Amino acid sequence: MSSLYNMNAPKKPTNLTVNSDLLSQAKDYKINLSATLETALADALKHKKIELWKKENKEAISAYNEKIEEYGLFSDEIRMF
Repeated sequence: MSSLYNMNAPKKPTNLTVNSDLLSQAKDYKINLSATLETALADALKHKKIELWKKENKEAISAYNEKIEEYGLFSDEIRMF
């Protein structure tokens, strides 16, 4: 399975603007800002890619679902649930 992004890509310094209270509390609790941002960005990227994939494949998914509704699944007769 391929990774969502290149985890071995070099780190790049970035300037951000963050709510000062949020930043202060995160520092008080010793939250690693870089790691937290990377995790949040990876999650957001994953959801965007899923959304895009569904949009790009909407027609095929719809056609597949229509076939299943019309003909059923090949395993319908052997399923135990």
